[in-house]
Amino acid sequence: MNADVKQDLLPSFEQFIDNGWYILGNQVNQFEGEYASYCSTSYCAGVANGLDALIIALKTLEIGPGDEVIVPSNTYIASWLAVSYVGATPVPVEPRISTYNINPDLIEAAITPKTKAIMPVHLYGQCCEMDAIMAIANKHQLSVVEDNAQSQGATYNGKITGSFGHINGTSFYPGKNLGAYGDAGAITSNNEALIKKAFTIRNYGSNKKYYNEIKGINSRLDELQAGFLSIKLRHLNNWNQQREAIAKQYTRELTGIGDVITPVIADNATSVFHLFVIRTEKREALQQFLTEQGIGTLIHYPLPPHLQEAYSDLGFKKGDFPLAEKIADTCLSLPIYPGLTEQEVSFICDTIKSFF
Repeated sequence: MNADVKQDLLPSFEQFIDNGWYILGNQVNQFEGEYASYCSTSYCAGVANGLDALIIALKTLEIGPGDEVIVPSNTYIASWLAVSYVGATPVPVEPRISTYNINPDLIEAAITPKTKAIMPVHLYGQCCEMDAIMAIANKHQLSVVEDNAQSQGATYNGKITGSFGHINGTSFYPGKNLGAYGDAGAITSNNEALIKKAFTIRNYGSNKKYYNEIKGINSRLDELQAGFLSIKLRHLNNWNQQREAIAKQYTRELTGIGDVITPVIADNATSVFHLFVIRTEKREALQQFLTEQGIGTLIHYPLPPHLQEAYSDLGFKKGDFPLAEKIADTCLSLPIYPGLTEQEVSFICDTIKSFF
């Protein structure tokens, strides 16, 4: 990926140095417009990272102490942390075990008079079943905040992630499909009032220097990362297509091998395969075997949020969310990135076959 953009990045860096403007300048404005257009939304606000994007999004909706936000039981902890940082309570809902995304059929049972929002997480790159989720939100007059950190470019019924919710957050952490060269994030929305509020919150609560309307925070996308992201955005669709091709090859070659379960894509959904996650009861042994053959793998994520020490105050115990726990105990992420060749994928698959 770096080789694809290196020659374009160097002039962007020189421009950044020569301009002498490092925060909230033309590069940020340009990228915000480009990313909003990519997501088919009217507005985008660049922020410092993906967690801040979710926190600010929740703050624009005035979600806080005493409120509840429905979240997936199986997700990276940042989704829950955003809810906690605004003083609200995360209410976990189990996924479909086949797709790993939040199960819309279980959401209504989790709604209480305190529920203010639903935060669907497009996990591993696959878009959630957003039509059903939006219908539930509309029925109960709830806000929707998409966590779009892993699925930039995925769709449901032809509509792109980051454009469904009232206000949504994404991450440009270097490992994402669209990654910066450091921390970065963004908020997308079609609601002008909410995005204006996000602009204010991210900049100390100020729209005019030294005049502060509200108690805001310092969370601003810098000019250097914005310039780099503008360049990389031009390649995102191509990179996503490469990921999809790799995923198809993995699925074709690993179907029926041992007890390996390959990813399932929901009807009407697409995935940009931020991760290619298989499941097997022999996860630890397989991972060790692959490591010995020089194949690196990762576990996303070994302990679900409800069992993390950070959330011991919520009183959850092992067994409360068995699907999240099952995924955490059996999932294994295989290598997937643009530039991974067919021969390399076949080698990985052949090695897995030899294990079983």
